[in-house]
Amino acid sequence: RIPNTKIDYPILQKAGDDSFYLKHDIYQRPRLAGSIYTEDCNSKDFTDPNTVIYGHNMRNLTMFQNLHLFADKEFFDENPYVYIYTPEQVLVYKIFAAYLYDDRHLMNSFDFSDETIFTEYLTDIQDENFQKENFRETITVTGADKIITLITCIREQPEKRVYVQAVLLPDNEVTQNEPAKQRIHLTK
Repeated sequence: RIPNTKIDYPILQKAGDDSFYLKHDIYQRPRLAGSIYTEDCNSKDFTDPNTVIYGHNMRNLTMFQNLHLFADKEFFDENPYVYIYTPEQVLVYKIFAAYLYDDRHLMNSFDFSDETIFTEYLTDIQDENFQKENFRETITVTGADKIITLITCIREQPEKRVYVQAVLLPDNEVTQNEPAKQRIHLTK
């Protein structure tokens, strides 16, 4: 869930078929809009250094189309949080970057489990080539952090993707006076 957007969906994963939810809904029925999903290269519990989450850029403003809103600096500045609800807790992430990237398969291109490679990647995306994009300079993200990368396409530029990246906040950074942002433990 991303407040002030229409992004509020379950995140799915189909073992053995990474492209299944590209064209199927949450009930596994064929659907052009597909679903929001991760691939097998990511664990389902969001414990990987970088969990990549995919969704279509739909003309009717559904799925991940609203990621395009983060290109606007004011919207980016005013909407910093992403919430992922798991059976155990709510994971609170703070958006640190929104930018355009090429269409490579991110998880096949970088070994994020190697902290040195992950740190180099984080440094590279913040270099001068991305200066025109939106970065929250008040946040330091390192290879020891856990991030999510939300990805959608750009209709007019099929070789590019919109990336919105957010870092998992430690419990001590989730403030008590903002209940919607608290990390809560859910009971089964």
